[in-house]
Amino acid sequence: MRAVFHEAQRLHDPERFLVRGSPQPSPEQPARIDALLAGVHQLGLVVEAPRDHGIGPIAAVHSADYLGFLQTIHGEWQGLPGASAEVIPNVHPDRRTATYPDHPVGRAGYHQADTACPIGPETWQSAYWSAQTAVAAADLVLAGAPAAYALCRPPGHHAYADMAGGFCFLNNSAIAAVRCLAAGRRPVVLDVDLHHGNGTQGVFYARGDVLTVSVHVDPHGFYPFFWGHAHERGEAAGLGSNLNLPLPLGTGDDGFLLALGRGIEQIRSFGADVLVLAAGLDAFAGDPFGGLEVTTEGFRRIGGMCAELGLPTVIVQEGGYLCPELGDNLVTLLGGFRDGQAVRG
Repeated sequence: MRAVFHEAQRLHDPERFLVRGSPQPSPEQPARIDALLAGVHQLGLVVEAPRDHGIGPIAAVHSADYLGFLQTIHGEWQGLPGASAEVIPNVHPDRRTATYPDHPVGRAGYHQADTACPIGPETWQSAYWSAQTAVAAADLVLAGAPAAYALCRPPGHHAYADMAGGFCFLNNSAIAAVRCLAAGRRPVVLDVDLHHGNGTQGVFYARGDVLTVSVHVDPHGFYPFFWGHAHERGEAAGLGSNLNLPLPLGTGDDGFLLALGRGIEQIRSFGADVLVLAAGLDAFAGDPFGGLEVTTEGFRRIGGMCAELGLPTVIVQEGGYLCPELGDNLVTLLGGFRDGQAVRG
């Protein structure tokens, strides 16, 4: 297994987000990287830095307006009287069909879904290199590597084509999938994060050439609330190419793995020839978000089940927040996947 990471991903350092209207320290901290790298090194993986593939692979998923916004909004924001240190929206359009605003406050509301994605002076650099990390991992797999792990931080699966949200700015998993698609492959994105991968679903919802499968806590009472429900199956050409498997709060290993098994059946029926595994670790029982009860050994079983598909796999880091077991959870997930590959020969 190959591993990819760029040091510029440490630069984004968000201060706060709102929880039920109350400002709280952001849990999406650069220190997550150290915990995850410790797991990578424990597995004996050599970490490679990605080369710069330019904006093209990112623009294959995200709109030009949105990419321009991410690159310039912090400077524009700082020119406003009384502006906060970070770009945090305070007004949103009622629909995406609303007029595209000229004013920085209006554009912040248009392109940021919530208050959990504050934009600081270095956010673009970190998000850009997080996306380049996903592109590099996809290229390794396309070149013949059985699997590659992309240590992507900030994460990406809540980011839509033109909107940030939930700590995410560029959708790394979607970018990796489209990279594979452009190479003539038939990709599936399997998301095992605690939260529904709503941005990934949104990117591919009307497309039939990429299957999206997400196992997550039921959004009836959990972020992202509006998306991730079982009846959401895709639309137009994508009808039937989106599968959501929401779980009750507090579900543990057995319930998670049962749902994952259903997702794997759908993947086999789709005929995918490359897997993008959106590898959230926040389904862990001790994660600060506390929605599910997956154990450290449970991640080993998740990794093993994914390996049973027998597909070349791009493993993209999504959630998983600071707790003593974060690195161990990555070790068991990747270790379980690697062991499963070895069994298959």
